[in-house]
Amino acid sequence: MMKKFNVVVVMLIALVLGMVGPAAAKKQVPKVDNFIFFVDHSSSMAFSYKGQRYVQFGGVSKIMMAKSLARELNNMIPELGYKAGLYTFAPYKEYAPMAPYAKATLAPAIEKIKTDYEIYGRLTPMGWGLEDLDKLPISTLSGKTGVFIFSDGDSNRGVDPVAVAQSLKGKYGDKLCFFIVDLSDNKHGQEVLKAIAALGGCNCIELGEELLRNEAARAKFLECALYTWIEDEIVIFRSIYFDFDKYNIKKEFVPVLEEGVGIVQGKPKTQVILEGHTDSVGSEQYNMGLGQRRADSVKAFFVKKGIDASRIEAISFGESDPVATNKTAQGRALNRRCVIKFKN
Repeated sequence: MMKKFNVVVVMLIALVLGMVGPAAAKKQVPKVDNFIFFVDHSSSMAFSYKGQRYVQFGGVSKIMMAKSLARELNNMIPELGYKAGLYTFAPYKEYAPMAPYAKATLAPAIEKIKTDYEIYGRLTPMGWGLEDLDKLPISTLSGKTGVFIFSDGDSNRGVDPVAVAQSLKGKYGDKLCFFIVDLSDNKHGQEVLKAIAALGGCNCIELGEELLRNEAARAKFLECALYTWIEDEIVIFRSIYFDFDKYNIKKEFVPVLEEGVGIVQGKPKTQVILEGHTDSVGSEQYNMGLGQRRADSVKAFFVKKGIDASRIEAISFGESDPVATNKTAQGRALNRRCVIKFKN
Protein backbone atom coordinates (compact mmCIF):
# COMPACT_ATOMS: atom_id res chain seq x y z
CA MET A 1 0.00 0.00 0.00
CA MET A 2 2.80 2.40 0.92
CA LYS A 3 4.58 1.65 -2.38
CA LYS A 4 1.40 2.44 -4.31
CA PHE A 5 0.99 5.69 -2.39
CA ASN A 6 4.58 6.74 -3.17
CA VAL A 7 4.06 6.04 -6.87
CA VAL A 8 0.92 8.18 -6.90
CA VAL A 9 2.70 11.07 -5.14
CA VAL A 10 5.67 10.87 -7.51
CA MET A 11 3.33 10.96 -10.52
CA LEU A 12 1.45 13.95 -9.14
CA ILE A 13 4.65 15.85 -8.38
CA ALA A 14 6.01 15.10 -11.86
CA LEU A 15 2.80 16.51 -13.34
CA VAL A 16 3.04 19.69 -11.29
CA LEU A 17 6.76 20.10 -12.05
CA GLY A 18 5.95 20.20 -15.72
CA MET A 19 3.61 23.12 -15.30
CA VAL A 20 5.24 26.49 -15.96
CA GLY A 21 2.90 29.44 -16.28
CA PRO A 22 3.25 33.19 -16.61
CA ALA A 23 1.13 35.41 -14.39
CA ALA A 24 1.23 38.83 -15.98
CA ALA A 25 0.09 41.85 -13.99
CA LYS A 26 0.03 45.47 -15.08
CA LYS A 27 1.57 48.28 -13.08
CA GLN A 28 1.70 52.05 -13.45
CA VAL A 29 5.00 53.74 -14.20
CA PRO A 30 5.45 57.54 -14.27
CA LYS A 31 5.94 59.46 -17.52
CA VAL A 32 7.23 62.55 -15.72
CA ASP A 33 9.31 63.22 -12.62
CA ASN A 34 7.48 66.38 -11.55
CA PHE A 35 4.12 68.01 -12.13
CA ILE A 36 2.70 71.44 -11.40
CA PHE A 37 -0.91 72.56 -11.04
CA PHE A 38 -0.90 76.05 -12.61
CA VAL A 39 -4.25 77.77 -12.13
CA ASP A 40 -5.43 80.87 -13.95
CA HIS A 41 -6.64 83.29 -11.23
CA SER A 42 -7.43 86.22 -13.50
CA SER A 43 -10.60 88.29 -13.80
CA SER A 44 -11.99 86.33 -16.74
CA MET A 45 -11.93 83.15 -14.65
CA ALA A 46 -14.29 84.76 -12.14
CA PHE A 47 -17.02 85.03 -14.77
CA SER A 48 -19.55 82.25 -15.21
CA TYR A 49 -18.70 79.54 -17.71
CA LYS A 50 -20.26 80.33 -21.11
CA GLY A 51 -22.37 82.92 -19.38
CA GLN A 52 -24.41 80.22 -17.68
CA ARG A 53 -24.74 78.98 -14.13
CA TYR A 54 -23.26 75.52 -14.64
CA VAL A 55 -23.56 74.35 -11.05
CA GLN A 56 -22.92 70.73 -12.10
CA PHE A 57 -19.47 71.82 -13.30
CA GLY A 58 -18.39 72.93 -9.84
CA GLY A 59 -20.13 76.26 -9.41
CA VAL A 60 -21.06 79.39 -11.28
CA SER A 61 -17.58 80.54 -12.27
CA LYS A 62 -14.64 79.15 -14.22
CA ILE A 63 -12.35 79.52 -11.22
CA MET A 64 -14.74 77.34 -9.21
CA MET A 65 -14.65 74.79 -12.03
CA ALA A 66 -10.84 74.92 -12.01
CA LYS A 67 -10.74 74.38 -8.25
CA SER A 68 -13.16 71.46 -8.48
CA LEU A 69 -11.11 69.94 -11.28
CA ALA A 70 -7.86 70.28 -9.35
CA ARG A 71 -9.55 68.55 -6.43
CA GLU A 72 -10.91 65.69 -8.58
CA LEU A 73 -7.64 65.12 -10.43
CA ASN A 74 -5.67 65.13 -7.19
CA ASN A 75 -7.97 62.43 -5.84
CA MET A 76 -7.14 60.20 -8.84
CA ILE A 77 -3.41 60.79 -9.31
CA PRO A 78 -1.36 57.73 -8.25
CA GLU A 79 1.51 58.35 -5.87
CA LEU A 80 4.41 57.18 -8.04
CA GLY A 81 7.28 59.19 -6.59
CA TYR A 82 6.54 62.50 -8.30
CA LYS A 83 7.42 65.93 -7.01
CA ALA A 84 4.46 68.29 -7.21
CA GLY A 85 3.45 71.87 -6.49
CA LEU A 86 0.53 74.29 -6.90
CA TYR A 87 0.83 77.81 -8.29
CA THR A 88 -1.51 80.44 -9.70
CA PHE A 89 -0.96 83.22 -12.21
CA ALA A 90 -2.69 86.61 -12.39
CA PRO A 91 -1.38 87.04 -9.79
CA TYR A 92 1.53 84.63 -9.64
CA LYS A 93 1.49 82.90 -6.25
CA GLU A 94 2.88 79.74 -4.69
CA TYR A 95 0.24 77.72 -2.85
CA ALA A 96 2.27 74.54 -2.44
CA PRO A 97 6.04 74.46 -3.09
CA MET A 98 7.55 71.58 -5.05
CA ALA A 99 7.78 68.57 -2.74
CA PRO A 100 7.33 64.78 -2.88
CA TYR A 101 3.76 64.27 -4.06
CA ALA A 102 1.06 63.08 -1.69
CA LYS A 103 -2.67 63.63 -2.15
CA ALA A 104 -2.98 64.67 1.49
CA THR A 105 -0.33 67.38 1.02
CA LEU A 106 -1.74 68.93 -2.15
CA ALA A 107 -5.41 68.80 -1.08
CA PRO A 108 -5.29 71.60 1.56
CA ALA A 109 -3.36 73.86 -0.84
CA ILE A 110 -6.12 73.44 -3.45
CA GLU A 111 -8.73 74.42 -0.86
CA LYS A 112 -6.89 77.71 -0.21
CA ILE A 113 -7.51 78.97 -3.76
CA LYS A 114 -10.02 81.82 -3.48
CA THR A 115 -13.00 81.74 -5.82
CA ASP A 116 -14.57 84.97 -4.62
CA TYR A 117 -12.47 87.95 -5.62
CA GLU A 118 -12.68 91.39 -7.27
CA ILE A 119 -13.11 91.07 -11.03
CA TYR A 120 -12.51 94.53 -12.42
CA GLY A 121 -8.95 95.77 -12.85
CA ARG A 122 -7.59 92.22 -12.50
CA LEU A 123 -6.12 91.59 -15.96
CA THR A 124 -4.79 88.34 -17.45
CA PRO A 125 -0.99 88.23 -17.91
CA MET A 126 -0.86 84.54 -18.88
CA GLY A 127 2.44 84.92 -20.75
CA TRP A 128 4.10 86.60 -17.80
CA GLY A 129 2.78 83.86 -15.55
CA LEU A 130 4.51 81.23 -17.69
CA GLU A 131 7.73 83.24 -17.54
CA ASP A 132 7.48 83.40 -13.73
CA LEU A 133 6.92 79.65 -13.61
CA ASP A 134 10.14 79.15 -15.57
CA LYS A 135 12.15 81.17 -13.05
CA LEU A 136 10.78 79.19 -10.14
CA PRO A 137 10.19 76.30 -9.95
CA ILE A 138 10.77 74.80 -13.44
CA SER A 139 14.38 75.89 -13.79
CA THR A 140 15.23 74.31 -10.41
CA LEU A 141 13.79 70.88 -11.21
CA SER A 142 15.58 67.85 -12.56
CA GLY A 143 14.07 65.30 -14.89
CA LYS A 144 10.84 65.72 -16.84
CA THR A 145 8.15 68.19 -15.76
CA GLY A 146 4.48 68.38 -16.67
CA VAL A 147 2.47 71.59 -16.18
CA PHE A 148 -1.30 71.30 -15.78
CA ILE A 149 -2.70 74.63 -17.02
CA PHE A 150 -6.23 75.30 -15.75
CA SER A 151 -7.32 78.28 -17.85
CA ASP A 152 -9.90 79.81 -20.18
CA GLY A 153 -7.06 80.95 -22.46
CA ASP A 154 -7.88 84.65 -22.33
CA SER A 155 -4.79 86.86 -22.24
CA ASN A 156 -5.28 90.59 -22.53
CA ARG A 157 -2.05 91.91 -21.05
CA GLY A 158 1.67 91.33 -21.47
CA VAL A 159 3.53 88.95 -23.75
CA ASP A 160 1.91 86.36 -25.99
CA PRO A 161 1.41 83.17 -23.92
CA VAL A 162 1.78 80.92 -26.97
CA ALA A 163 5.12 82.53 -27.81
CA VAL A 164 6.32 82.08 -24.22
CA ALA A 165 5.19 78.45 -24.17
CA GLN A 166 6.98 77.90 -27.49
CA SER A 167 10.14 79.46 -26.07
CA LEU A 168 9.96 77.20 -23.02
CA LYS A 169 9.52 74.13 -25.23
CA GLY A 170 12.56 75.26 -27.19
CA LYS A 171 14.52 75.61 -23.97
CA TYR A 172 13.51 72.34 -22.30
CA GLY A 173 12.39 70.18 -25.24
CA ASP A 174 10.65 66.95 -24.26
CA LYS A 175 11.58 67.56 -20.62
CA LEU A 176 8.63 69.98 -20.43
CA CYS A 177 5.03 69.04 -21.19
CA PHE A 178 1.81 71.06 -21.02
CA PHE A 179 -1.42 69.41 -19.89
CA ILE A 180 -4.25 71.75 -20.79
CA VAL A 181 -7.51 71.79 -18.84
CA ASP A 182 -9.57 73.79 -21.33
CA LEU A 183 -12.07 76.13 -19.65
CA SER A 184 -12.35 78.43 -22.68
CA ASP A 185 -15.72 79.88 -23.54
CA ASN A 186 -14.75 82.00 -26.54
CA LYS A 187 -12.91 81.38 -29.80
CA HIS A 188 -9.79 83.33 -28.86
CA GLY A 189 -9.25 81.45 -25.60
CA GLN A 190 -9.83 78.14 -27.32
CA GLU A 191 -7.26 78.96 -30.02
CA VAL A 192 -4.64 79.97 -27.44
CA LEU A 193 -5.00 76.73 -25.46
CA LYS A 194 -5.02 74.55 -28.57
CA ALA A 195 -1.90 76.31 -29.85
CA ILE A 196 -0.03 75.59 -26.61
CA ALA A 197 -1.18 71.95 -26.65
CA ALA A 198 0.05 71.60 -30.25
CA LEU A 199 3.65 72.55 -29.35
CA GLY A 200 4.91 69.08 -28.47
CA GLY A 201 4.22 65.37 -28.58
CA CYS A 202 3.96 64.93 -24.79
CA ASN A 203 1.23 67.55 -24.40
CA CYS A 204 -2.40 66.70 -23.58
CA ILE A 205 -5.63 68.70 -23.74
CA GLU A 206 -9.21 68.08 -22.65
CA LEU A 207 -12.32 70.18 -22.08
CA GLY A 208 -12.79 71.04 -18.43
CA GLU A 209 -16.52 70.36 -18.56
CA GLU A 210 -15.88 66.87 -19.94
CA LEU A 211 -13.36 66.16 -17.17
CA LEU A 212 -15.83 67.29 -14.53
CA ARG A 213 -18.72 65.19 -15.73
CA ASN A 214 -16.84 62.03 -16.68
CA GLU A 215 -14.53 60.04 -14.40
CA ALA A 216 -13.35 57.94 -17.35
CA ALA A 217 -12.27 61.13 -19.14
CA ARG A 218 -10.27 62.16 -16.08
CA ALA A 219 -8.57 58.78 -15.96
CA LYS A 220 -7.72 58.97 -19.68
CA PHE A 221 -6.37 62.52 -19.29
CA LEU A 222 -4.15 61.55 -16.36
CA GLU A 223 -2.87 58.53 -18.24
CA CYS A 224 -2.00 60.78 -21.18
CA ALA A 225 -0.19 63.13 -18.83
CA LEU A 226 1.40 61.31 -15.93
CA TYR A 227 1.75 57.57 -16.29
CA THR A 228 1.58 54.53 -18.49
CA TRP A 229 0.92 50.86 -17.88
CA ILE A 230 3.48 48.11 -18.38
CA GLU A 231 3.37 44.37 -17.96
CA ASP A 232 4.90 43.39 -14.66
CA GLU A 233 5.45 39.75 -15.53
CA ILE A 234 5.81 37.12 -12.87
CA VAL A 235 6.61 33.66 -14.18
CA ILE A 236 6.02 30.55 -12.09
CA PHE A 237 9.17 28.52 -12.73
CA ARG A 238 8.80 25.36 -10.64
CA SER A 239 7.78 24.05 -7.24
CA ILE A 240 9.84 21.74 -5.08
CA TYR A 241 8.40 19.53 -2.34
CA PHE A 242 9.28 18.61 1.23
CA ASP A 243 8.76 15.73 3.61
CA PHE A 244 6.39 16.18 6.51
CA ASP A 245 7.60 18.84 8.99
CA LYS A 246 10.91 19.19 7.09
CA TYR A 247 12.56 22.07 5.27
CA ASN A 248 15.76 20.46 3.98
CA ILE A 249 16.08 20.26 0.19
CA LYS A 250 15.70 16.72 -1.15
CA LYS A 251 18.30 15.43 -3.59
CA GLU A 252 15.80 14.88 -6.40
CA PHE A 253 15.02 18.61 -6.48
CA VAL A 254 18.61 19.85 -6.68
CA PRO A 255 18.59 19.74 -10.53
CA VAL A 256 15.43 21.88 -10.54
CA LEU A 257 17.09 24.51 -8.34
CA GLU A 258 20.29 24.45 -10.38
CA GLU A 259 18.25 25.09 -13.52
CA GLY A 260 16.64 28.06 -11.78
CA VAL A 261 20.02 29.42 -10.71
CA GLY A 262 21.22 29.22 -14.31
CA ILE A 263 18.23 31.21 -15.56
CA VAL A 264 18.70 33.94 -12.92
CA GLN A 265 22.44 34.17 -13.60
CA GLY A 266 21.67 34.79 -17.27
CA LYS A 267 19.17 37.56 -16.51
CA PRO A 268 20.75 40.12 -14.16
CA LYS A 269 17.54 42.17 -13.80
CA THR A 270 15.36 39.21 -12.85
CA GLN A 271 14.15 39.03 -9.25
CA VAL A 272 13.35 35.76 -7.47
CA ILE A 273 10.26 35.23 -5.33
CA LEU A 274 10.20 32.14 -3.10
CA GLU A 275 6.87 31.20 -1.52
CA GLY A 276 6.92 28.61 1.28
CA HIS A 277 3.80 26.50 1.92
CA THR A 278 2.71 23.72 4.27
CA ASP A 279 -0.11 21.26 4.75
CA SER A 280 -2.70 21.87 7.46
CA VAL A 281 -1.22 19.57 10.13
CA GLY A 282 -0.20 21.68 13.11
CA SER A 283 -1.12 25.21 14.22
CA GLU A 284 -1.34 28.14 11.83
CA GLN A 285 1.47 29.90 13.69
CA TYR A 286 3.76 26.88 13.49
CA ASN A 287 3.02 26.35 9.80
CA MET A 288 3.72 29.99 9.01
CA GLY A 289 7.17 29.54 10.51
CA LEU A 290 7.69 26.22 8.72
CA GLY A 291 6.72 27.78 5.38
CA GLN A 292 9.26 30.54 6.00
CA ARG A 293 11.99 27.99 6.79
CA ARG A 294 11.24 26.20 3.52
CA ALA A 295 11.47 29.43 1.53
CA ASP A 296 14.65 30.41 3.38
CA SER A 297 16.28 27.04 2.63
CA VAL A 298 15.74 27.57 -1.10
CA LYS A 299 17.04 31.14 -0.80
CA ALA A 300 20.17 29.83 0.90
CA PHE A 301 20.71 27.44 -2.02
CA PHE A 302 20.47 30.30 -4.55
CA VAL A 303 22.80 32.53 -2.51
CA LYS A 304 25.34 29.72 -2.12
CA LYS A 305 25.34 29.37 -5.92
CA GLY A 306 26.21 33.07 -6.33
CA ILE A 307 22.86 34.85 -6.59
CA ASP A 308 22.85 38.14 -4.65
CA ALA A 309 20.50 37.92 -1.66
CA SER A 310 19.06 41.35 -2.50
CA ARG A 311 17.51 39.82 -5.62
CA ILE A 312 15.58 37.20 -3.63
CA GLU A 313 12.38 37.61 -1.64
CA ALA A 314 11.48 34.66 0.61
CA ILE A 315 7.97 34.68 2.08
CA SER A 316 5.63 32.23 3.81
CA PHE A 317 1.99 31.48 3.16
CA GLY A 318 1.91 28.74 5.77
CA GLU A 319 -1.16 26.56 5.28
CA SER A 320 -3.29 29.37 3.80
CA ASP A 321 -2.87 28.64 0.07
CA PRO A 322 -3.19 24.90 -0.63
CA VAL A 323 -3.10 23.54 -4.18
CA ALA A 324 -4.74 20.27 -3.19
CA THR A 325 -7.02 18.92 -0.48
CA ASN A 326 -5.54 18.46 2.97
CA LYS A 327 -7.94 15.56 3.61
CA THR A 328 -5.72 13.02 1.84
CA ALA A 329 -2.07 12.08 2.19
CA GLN A 330 -1.49 12.73 -1.52
CA GLY A 331 -2.98 16.22 -1.25
CA ARG A 332 -0.95 17.10 1.84
CA ALA A 333 2.22 15.98 0.04
CA LEU A 334 1.52 18.44 -2.78
CA ASN A 335 0.90 21.28 -0.33
CA ARG A 336 4.30 20.89 1.36
CA ARG A 337 6.13 22.97 -1.22
CA CYS A 338 8.13 26.04 -2.16
CA VAL A 339 6.98 27.84 -5.30
CA ILE A 340 9.79 29.52 -7.27
CA LYS A 341 8.80 32.58 -9.28
CA PHE A 342 10.78 34.96 -11.48
CA LYS A 343 9.85 38.61 -11.77
CA ASN A 344 11.12 40.51 -14.79
